[in-house]
Amino acid sequence: MDEDLQLTAYNYDLPAKLIAQQPADKRENSRLMVMDTVSGSLCHKRFADIVNYLRPGDLLIRNNSRVFPARLLGRKETGGRVEMLLLHYPGNIRPAEKEGWWKADVLTLIRSSKRPRPGMELSFSSQIQATVLQVRDDGKVEVLFRFRPDQGTTLHDLLSQYGEIPLPPYIARPEGSSTLDRLRYQTCYASQTGSVAAPTAGLHFSDELLDTIADRGVEIAEVTLHVGYGTFAPVRTQTITEHRIHHEYVEISEEAATCINRARQEGRRIWAVGTTTVRALEFAADSSGQVRPLRDECDLFIYPGFQFRVVDNLITNFHLPQSSLLFLVSALTGRKALLDAYQEAIDRKYRFFSYGDAMAIVQKN
Repeated sequence: MDEDLQLTAYNYDLPAKLIAQQPADKRENSRLMVMDTVSGSLCHKRFADIVNYLRPGDLLIRNNSRVFPARLLGRKETGGRVEMLLLHYPGNIRPAEKEGWWKADVLTLIRSSKRPRPGMELSFSSQIQATVLQVRDDGKVEVLFRFRPDQGTTLHDLLSQYGEIPLPPYIARPEGSSTLDRLRYQTCYASQTGSVAAPTAGLHFSDELLDTIADRGVEIAEVTLHVGYGTFAPVRTQTITEHRIHHEYVEISEEAATCINRARQEGRRIWAVGTTTVRALEFAADSSGQVRPLRDECDLFIYPGFQFRVVDNLITNFHLPQSSLLFLVSALTGRKALLDAYQEAIDRKYRFFSYGDAMAIVQKN
């Protein structure tokens, strides 16, 4: 059986001290490992040096999704504490029965001392409440989410006031996310609200660095893919092809599709910022690599053997062992070469995961 399709082939030993708990002092001061898949070379730089690997005419595509404060702390009707994580930004918002209130059906995760039950009332402030509708077999909880904004304010304002940024479980925050997290667990170009996890490869870019890149003649385009909690879901099947990949909302505008297709036709290099951008682009591409504008749910599962039609080069972070993101990057680089690079990163004490350092994978020079 193909070893590349076995879960155990994607394991590596990472010292806990290398899991980044805080961002770099400045976004572009993260370290950068440059992996050239053609020559097999590895170079060690600072992220600001990415400008030296981009050239005029390259197209850099980034995910403009914005993380929203999806973690809410409150009380059950009995007075017990409850924590609720909104798994998507509330949509289909409609008037509630009480004047001034609005409601929406939302899928959540709920943590409390006792299992939630249908009909249970939850309160997170005088302006945010919820009623449990159904507890699903997979542990997710459907709730009727209700909110009452003040005049001139929005739901996003309420969530910003009462909610927290939902950091990944490997970042320790006993007191909850900080003011710094609100700033740095967000790309500087985030504009489309909807993610519960940051597209972390983009965290290394500052406005100044992006200006420098644009001044060098690099074209920049945006797509939207709202990162869901499923990105952290462990793979439990020994044969990775049997894993059920998560669905995430993706949107590619006609303008972005035209820009991407023109770059491909002209033979220019296409750089994806992050695995989320890769999924969006390859999901939207037809068999010839033509990218179509769309609004859809992306369920593309990329693992070794996948034929990339759009993406040439990738900027990404270091990913968890045995994760679907590690499969995706392995599909571009080759599994063994990637794990060898990870071992060198560990030996050189790179910082791993969301707040960690970056890789640039160059397969088209």
